[in-house]
Amino acid sequence: MLRYEIATLTNSFGSTPKVAAAIENFSNDAEAKGKLLGVFAADIGQLNQVIVLRGFETDADLTSERERTLAATSPFGSAEWLIGLTLESYAPFPFLPPVEPGEYGPIYEIRTYGLKTGGLQPTIDLWEGAVPARSKFSALTIALYGLDGTPRITQIWPYKSLAERSAARADSVAQGVWPPKGGPDWLTTDMRSTIGLPTAVSPLR
Repeated sequence: MLRYEIATLTNSFGSTPKVAAAIENFSNDAEAKGKLLGVFAADIGQLNQVIVLRGFETDADLTSERERTLAATSPFGSAEWLIGLTLESYAPFPFLPPVEPGEYGPIYEIRTYGLKTGGLQPTIDLWEGAVPARSKFSALTIALYGLDGTPRITQIWPYKSLAERSAARADSVAQGVWPPKGGPDWLTTDMRSTIGLPTAVSPLR
């Protein structure tokens, strides 16, 4: 896939199951573009949020779906519960395969790092060299770079449990596999992490 979108819906307390069902319906509408890939409920991080990952084959499809979402009287069918909405456009690191739905979790970590000026290409190059070794500790769903807003990268990692996450991160660091050597030099201190749990409608499980 050429483009991805991460939508973050901040919702009223207790509304996540209803919001998730509405997101599925909105994304499967006859006029919708793109492919619904993940619908995650934030479990650790800022709560009362649903994070939506959608993929697009072309820039035109992403633009069309963005306009449909913004013009909707009920974006993602969730106006009844919606408190806040952000829509972010991304491109994948070019060496990675497209996201494929499947059971990889059920713990998903969504991490976003700010990039220093000029840091994108060095970061991609360093990740390309380091991801194969890091993936032996745990798989990488996707790594993306922002096409709008603040320069940033976002990465999504699935784990079977929080304990597996901790072990994979600790072991990869202890063995000198991760982070990519020189990679942190290109990052700012703007770093965020959310642990998301797949909702009942999420193709990524």
